[in-house]
Amino acid sequence: MLVRVAMLLLAALTGVAPAAEPPAAGLRFVRAGAPPRLLDAATLARECGAVTVELDDPYYGTRKRFRACPLATVLLLGLGKPIDAFAGETVFFRARDGYAKPAPAALLAEAGGFVAFADADHARGDAPGWQPIDRKQVDPGPFYVVWTGAEQQDTHRYPWPYQLLEIEVAPIERLYPHIAPTGMAADSPAQAGYAVFRAQCIACHAINGEGGTIGPDLNVPRSIVEYRPAAQIKAYVRDPASFRYTSMPAHPALSDRQLDDLIAYFTAMRDRKHDPGRAR
Repeated sequence: MLVRVAMLLLAALTGVAPAAEPPAAGLRFVRAGAPPRLLDAATLARECGAVTVELDDPYYGTRKRFRACPLATVLLLGLGKPIDAFAGETVFFRARDGYAKPAPAALLAEAGGFVAFADADHARGDAPGWQPIDRKQVDPGPFYVVWTGAEQQDTHRYPWPYQLLEIEVAPIERLYPHIAPTGMAADSPAQAGYAVFRAQCIACHAINGEGGTIGPDLNVPRSIVEYRPAAQIKAYVRDPASFRYTSMPAHPALSDRQLDDLIAYFTAMRDRKHDPGRAR
C-alpha cells in the first residue's frame, strides 16, 4: 500500500502517470447473455476437484503428470451451465500466442479432458513450475488442456491448447462470418474443403482476418492460391518440415481428396475476399 501511495505521489510531482498494473492472471470465460468470468488457478483447484493425471503427451513426446481439473467441471464453473447445454455450438480455446482452436461442444462432453494448471513433476510449492514445451520450448502456463484417452491424442481433432487464456462459446458463424464459401453447393469440393479448414487449419490461420493468428492469413490481401501452385500447397500442408523448420504440424492423415478439397476451398475464397486491414 505504501509503495502504491509513493507511486501516486511521484506521479503528482512529476506529471508522469505510473505504469498500469498487470491484469489479473486467470482463465476467462465468455458466452452470450452472461458477463465474462475470470477464474484463477487457485479458485479452480479449490472448486473443481483437482487431481493428478498421467498421460502420453503428444507435444512433450513422453509420459507426463499434471495437476488438473476435469474439463467438464471447469466449463461448468466458468460458463455457468453444463457443456451439454451448448449442444450444436462451438467452443473456442484462445492462447497467448494467437492460437484459437474451435471444437464442437459435443466433443468436449467426452470423458478424458482436463485443464492442467501445474506440472506435477516440476512444481515447487505454489509455483506451477512448467517444463518448457514443443519445438520453441515455451512455458505452457497458465493453463494447458490435456486428454487422457489413447484415442484422444490426435491434436488435430481434440483441442490441446497450452498457454490457454480464454474459453468462449458461440456459433462459429457469428464469430467468423466471412470464412464460409457462400453460394457453393453443400456437396461441392469447396464446402468439403471448408470442413477440412475448420478442423485442421483455423486454429493457426485466418481467412479474411478471421481465425488464428500464429500463421499468416491465407486469403487477404492475396489468396495463397494466387502465389503458390496447388501441388506445392498440398505438399507443404502434408509435410511442412520438408520445406523449412517450422512449428506447423504435419498432416499425414489428410487424403489426396481432402487436400484437393482444401485447394477448392481456397480457390472459392479467393473470389470472396473481405479484408479488414484495408478498412482501417
